[in-house]
Amino acid sequence: MPERRPFVRLPTDVYPVNYGLRLKPDLIDFTFEGKLEAAVEVTQGTNQIVMNCADIDIITASFVPEGGEEINATGFNYQNEDEKVTLCFPSTLQKGSGSLKIDFVGELNDKMKGFYRSKYTTPSGEIRYAAVTQFEATDARRAFPCWDEPAIKATFDIILIVPKDRVALSNMNVVDRKPYPEDNSLVEVKFATTPIMSTYLVAFVIGEYDFVESQSSDGVTVRVYTPVGKAEQGRFALEVATKTLPFYKDYFSVPYPLPKIDLIAIADFAAGAMENWGLVTYRETALLIDPKNSCASSRQWVALVVGHELAHQWFGNLVTMEWWTHLWLNEGFASWIEYLCVDHCFLNNSHPIEVDVGHPSEVDEIFDAISYSKGASVIRMLHNYIGDEDFRKGMNAYLLKFQHKNASTEDLWECLEQASGKPIAAVMNSWTKQMGFPIIVVDQEQHGSDRVLKISQKKFCASGPRNDENCPNWMVPISICTSEDPSCTKMKVLLDQPETTINITNVAPDHWIKINPGTVGFYRIQYSSVMLESLLPGIRDLTLLPVDRLGLQNDLFSLARAGMISTVEVLKVMEAFVNEPNYTVWSDLSCNLGVLSCLLSHTDFHEDIQEFIRDLFTPIGMKLGWDSKTGEGHLDALLRGLVLGKLGKAGHKATLEEARRRFKEHVEGKQILPADLRSPVYLTVLKHGDSTTLDTMLKLHKQADMQEEKNRIERVLGAIPAPDLIQRVLNFALSEEVRPQDTVSVIGGVAGSSKQGRKAAWKFVRDNWEELHNRYQGGFLISRLIKLTVDGFAIDKMAAEVKSFFESHHAPAAERTVQQCCENILLNATWLKRDADDIHQYLLQRKAPPV
Repeated sequence: MPERRPFVRLPTDVYPVNYGLRLKPDLIDFTFEGKLEAAVEVTQGTNQIVMNCADIDIITASFVPEGGEEINATGFNYQNEDEKVTLCFPSTLQKGSGSLKIDFVGELNDKMKGFYRSKYTTPSGEIRYAAVTQFEATDARRAFPCWDEPAIKATFDIILIVPKDRVALSNMNVVDRKPYPEDNSLVEVKFATTPIMSTYLVAFVIGEYDFVESQSSDGVTVRVYTPVGKAEQGRFALEVATKTLPFYKDYFSVPYPLPKIDLIAIADFAAGAMENWGLVTYRETALLIDPKNSCASSRQWVALVVGHELAHQWFGNLVTMEWWTHLWLNEGFASWIEYLCVDHCFLNNSHPIEVDVGHPSEVDEIFDAISYSKGASVIRMLHNYIGDEDFRKGMNAYLLKFQHKNASTEDLWECLEQASGKPIAAVMNSWTKQMGFPIIVVDQEQHGSDRVLKISQKKFCASGPRNDENCPNWMVPISICTSEDPSCTKMKVLLDQPETTINITNVAPDHWIKINPGTVGFYRIQYSSVMLESLLPGIRDLTLLPVDRLGLQNDLFSLARAGMISTVEVLKVMEAFVNEPNYTVWSDLSCNLGVLSCLLSHTDFHEDIQEFIRDLFTPIGMKLGWDSKTGEGHLDALLRGLVLGKLGKAGHKATLEEARRRFKEHVEGKQILPADLRSPVYLTVLKHGDSTTLDTMLKLHKQADMQEEKNRIERVLGAIPAPDLIQRVLNFALSEEVRPQDTVSVIGGVAGSSKQGRKAAWKFVRDNWEELHNRYQGGFLISRLIKLTVDGFAIDKMAAEVKSFFESHHAPAAERTVQQCCENILLNATWLKRDADDIHQYLLQRKAPPV
């Protein structure tokens, strides 16, 4: 591992109060000119000013003390490694107010960060470029010299000088638009002064867009900007945003503080979306919905992302984390409030969710599942523990106390503690400061009409139980329900010891007991076999609630993976889901079976697990059929797609035949496939297809007008089985046909579809490493690429191979990912060695005729 370089935050002897910023981008030569005039405060005499600055050339800089003479800077020392510049002055800048003036030039890069260019095609087929921004976490410094730390807040007055036929947007509303004196093809667009805010939330966009507009019930102007000619595809997001603003205003009891909010679809965009205050940027697929060609999962995704980004307008923008260490709170909160969370399987090589972040090159790394999903899960548990009313009271106090300021995680705990009277800080520190989460081990005895539970906690490890002397303890809010009323919590305790005994009165011997109803607690449970046995009928007859059926199966699956129970036990439980109607439950089940199927692709009985999958999914497949029925809900559409895709991929004969028939009609234009069936049909025909199938799919890709359809095809291309065709798909991933941000999902699709594909994708990534790394540089897409490519391996020597490749090909932004992946490969290998024979035996005897 390379040494972590010491990282020093900016000195505080000079700080900004207001940035006056003029930018003039050149959309042909991809450069921009900038003028900064910042009102600053000098807190102690100094002859230098240290600021953040990256890929910018400063031409002149001067300082004018209030009422004094201009002092020209005599030198600019760039510390490129640290993305800083030191402006040196010939005399001391005295304490007090002044104005810092800097003229500079920069480049509109193609790296999807800072002030960058994004390529689009006009309706007439001409290629043009927009200039857009992405500053989180540390890239405002690529657009203008600034104090680029979240706690150094200031106001911004922005002027953009742009071609007069282009749309120019920023955080605030336009207050003036006038001809630019030096060139009559340009206009000067002036925006209102922003509230006091962090640099990473500043944004500007210059390009060609249409928009749809509405007003929220509390008088905020909402616009959704789309590519030219696609305004209608912005209606769905507009509706969601217009309803969401009043919801948050009500939830937080704090009004949205700006006069307008714009949501805009950007062609080249690395993340899903970015919550810039008043100007939220999105990938096209996270914002645009076409009533005819968008599937249900895309609608759901758009609604969730819009909800997530708008939550940040309060939690993040109005009150901002003091430093990136608290990022998890920002993202965890937005992910929790966006919807109730899906639990993830975490590893040893996880990090406490509050990660001590030093150097900014490490910031990208913590935008991961732990910050988003563990964060959201922990907040969901906290919300449940406090209760909605006190939770909202505490949130309101927090937002009012810290508005336009910065806060730390501890500040929020304090506000929630005051509102609820519960020991929030003590409870939460056990969850956010230490890695991982506990497993709760439960056993029971019947004493007359009482049920006595023995409950203990230990750290859950993906690699199996740990019996360390200094095992960490959590403060675990535990709820318990019984089969008498599965939806009602019968008892609550706070487990703050390694173990405890709980007595529950009036529980008949034949009643079951379920811990963690609603699966709100962020812990896994290992029941004694008798307790587990008693819960199985509750899965079959659906008396257990859906989220509890899901949680039970999900816990067992991770216990099997960790070697705490046999995988065969999980397969038996999975078979109890024959009557399952719920999409979310099937989705998790399907995901876990996918992991298992991938693991067993390393054996010679891969076909047997395919048969198990076909058997499990056939009844629900028969029940749903191919065509939507009147009065069906959103989730039925999602479920049909999931089930048909699973059956088709596993080679279910009738599904494959029907998929081929419908695909043929779709391609011939006789009967266009409904959007919800496209992914499963495309996947099925490719998985069992040849070069003609691939040619047809690539043609559909070329013809697709919507980015959603292009992505849909890109994600499944990797299913093609023949080695030479797999190679074609990989080459296609790096071609002009695929947007840089989407290359990752094409390669990932190849790696995830077969043993053959996995090997080919890993070789492809190594062979094209220079180009891929250069394309994504420090961004989180490089981590995603590595994870998608190597996570499915299950042989010890592959872990060594991955490790040694990245020792000679440094990817600093992905160090943590590489470690996690190597650990994953070793876990897979151990799992396979431990359970393969038992699984094989079980799958064989399942089909054996009864004697």
